[in-house]
Amino acid sequence: MVKKIKSKKKTAVKYGERAIKEGSLITFPNPRPQRLYNINIILPEFTCKCPFSGYPDFAKIEINYCPDQKVVELKALKLYINSYRDQTISHEESINQILDDFVNACDPLEITVKGDFNPRGNVHTVVEVKHQKNPLKNQ
Repeated sequence: MVKKIKSKKKTAVKYGERAIKEGSLITFPNPRPQRLYNINIILPEFTCKCPFSGYPDFAKIEINYCPDQKVVELKALKLYINSYRDQTISHEESINQILDDFVNACDPLEITVKGDFNPRGNVHTVVEVKHQKNPLKNQ
């Protein structure tokens, strides 16, 4: 058995770790709010930890949305998604939380978030959640 030796040397927080920790979803004005169009974003390296085993879970996240007045900035989205790396969260909750945070940030006309999790223990899970803006809400 190989025993890991912990270093007593204090390591500084790396700039990437700091950016992930401080990150949030940032938006900017939709350059074409009068036009209906879809934005499809694929994030193939999503990770989080299983709340039962603590083992890492890996997934491809696909976000497809039709913006209203705001669009999500992609680097901020990348950092936000990377913040799940050390979170202990279920497949279902992670995808629902991503949807909620995205809707709170940019209030799209409609959005689908799909998490395609790598098989583990002969089980392949795909979680897909949707949200559609209520057009009567703004009247």
